[in-house]
Amino acid sequence: MENMESLEAARKCLTTSLETSSAIASALDESRSRLQLLNQRYLSLQASLRPISKQKCSFVNIDQGIDSVLCSAAALLKVSDSVQHLEHSLLTDPSSDLYTYVSDTKKLEEALKLLTDNCRLAVGWLKDVFEFLQDKAITNELYLLNVKKSLRILQELQVKEESSRLDGGLLSTAFDKLELEFHRLIIANSMPLPLVSLTSHIGQQASIAKQALPLTSSLAGELHAIIERLHANGRLDKCQSIYVEVRGMNARRSLKTLDLSYLEILTAEFEGAQCIESYIDQWGCHLELVVKQLLKTECRLSAIVFEKIGPEAWMGCFAKIAIESGILSFIQFGRIVTERKNDPFKLLNLLSIFKVLNGLRLIFNQLFSVKACKEIRTVTEDLIKKVVNGASEVFWQLPAQVRLQRPTSPPSDGSVPRLVSFVIDYCNQLLGDAYRPHLTQVLGIHLSWRKEAYEEGIVFCQIYNAIKEVAVNLDSWSKAYEDITLSYLFMMNNHCHFCNLRGTVLGNMMGDSWLKAHEQYKDYYAALYLRKSWGKLLSILVVQRDILSPTSASVTSQDLTKRLNAFNLAFDERYKKQSNWVISDEILRENVCKHLVEGIIPIYRAYVKNYCLSIENDAKVDKHMKYTAQSLENKIRSLFQPRQRKGSSSKQTDLISKIKEVSHQFRLTLAAL
Repeated sequence: MENMESLEAARKCLTTSLETSSAIASALDESRSRLQLLNQRYLSLQASLRPISKQKCSFVNIDQGIDSVLCSAAALLKVSDSVQHLEHSLLTDPSSDLYTYVSDTKKLEEALKLLTDNCRLAVGWLKDVFEFLQDKAITNELYLLNVKKSLRILQELQVKEESSRLDGGLLSTAFDKLELEFHRLIIANSMPLPLVSLTSHIGQQASIAKQALPLTSSLAGELHAIIERLHANGRLDKCQSIYVEVRGMNARRSLKTLDLSYLEILTAEFEGAQCIESYIDQWGCHLELVVKQLLKTECRLSAIVFEKIGPEAWMGCFAKIAIESGILSFIQFGRIVTERKNDPFKLLNLLSIFKVLNGLRLIFNQLFSVKACKEIRTVTEDLIKKVVNGASEVFWQLPAQVRLQRPTSPPSDGSVPRLVSFVIDYCNQLLGDAYRPHLTQVLGIHLSWRKEAYEEGIVFCQIYNAIKEVAVNLDSWSKAYEDITLSYLFMMNNHCHFCNLRGTVLGNMMGDSWLKAHEQYKDYYAALYLRKSWGKLLSILVVQRDILSPTSASVTSQDLTKRLNAFNLAFDERYKKQSNWVISDEILRENVCKHLVEGIIPIYRAYVKNYCLSIENDAKVDKHMKYTAQSLENKIRSLFQPRQRKGSSSKQTDLISKIKEVSHQFRLTLAAL
């Protein structure tokens, strides 16, 4: 029941307001018609008053003219009464009935302008009449008094519009209220964007814009009404400032839902950061979210809110909101990466950045191609130039970088040099689908800037040259070993490493004949190593069969013991020297050990057997027989093992140390270049 009474009271209140507005509008229309009629009479009176100083006229006609002017003043006073009614209606809160408030504001503007324009005419005419009466020495004080009073009133009304537009004036206050209402509406309907992953469901992405600002048709209409009224009175700038302030703050609040701490990392800190690639991955994902969801939404909303003003208005707002959102900090992050010292990983980092920027190129052009977004466009173009130039510089230097590592020393254990494994893995990465398309595009852009044509196969050619330099380095390093057998093991290791490229992108690029050649070289150096290192060891034990017969008198037990001791000494020397040597590939290591076991153990077992038969004293046998056949085999199979690292993260530690070492070497190379 109470709700019905409240609704009835609200209905009556609204009906009264509409009737009042209608009455005021009718009064203004009636006054306008009368003023138009009176304006014609003023013109006629003015024409009749001009020749008064030169000719005589009847005071009856003058009396009628003066009455007309005074009648016009009375009509203006009636318009003034309507203004007072409008002033009263504008003392209310716009939020209660925004459209009525905006309408009353517009009516007040028109009424005040009508007063000002017509008062100016009436004041001029009354001054002429007053001067005429004074010149004719009219003694009718009533006429003079009425004219002077009307003149004073009209002069006060004439400045009413101007004073209402000053700070604290009625119109100024009304506009202030509209600005506050605009501010309230924007804040009330703004909320931070839930920046979801781009892999989320389409429905979630589609709802993002609605969550940013639920721009219903009624809300859009209210905002348009306020903007149009403020724009008509030269207050659009303030309206735009309010919109940019609120929406810019909302954009920053949206970004706070993401972990953007990496954007604050300085260039110096990046030099030692091992997780820079993960930072770039985050950066790419976040930049895509910001551009495709946040800024695209803000662009659309700005266009809707200010659509009735024109494109220049909403474009200016959007550009400022984009800067307020922090888009420039994302561009600055990319600049910091380009300013890092040159190393192989910088090329991969720059290609990752290029991939992100290239993927956003179309939407960047859509959002930031306008004049208002010149700053964003300029810094983005500058970043792209730095990325393309920096990536191309590192890539073109790859063969030279490898070549300048030639004076360095090879590994003391004969294993595959870290530089070799790094370059091979690095080239495989560059040729993979994750980087090669972007590398090709970067090189094409760079060459076009230099007015040079891009040729197919230029990437393969450069990679081939880098691998060729690796091969030359290996030949040079193999000659640095004092022990020729270690040199053979070193070459065997590295040719095996090349053989393992079969099935990889780099292996496919180098070709089957290249891979087969390295297989042949691997077998060749393996044979050389086995013969040179272990061949003489077997000759110590190899004797004629009849000599080894227990009944043979050609050899004494002392000779057999001497041979066995010589074998033990020779084996221990080889084992001690080669215990620190490494065969990196597990299959190759097992094969080498298998060949050694198959070549040594059968002969050793036969010799030991015959030795035991020749020596009747078991104590003497135990004294000189250092190894059993099984223990000797175990000893051989323990050779060439990679050194184990402590802890469960040995692979990661090895990778990090490899990165540090190779990156340092490459930086020195670039400095030398």
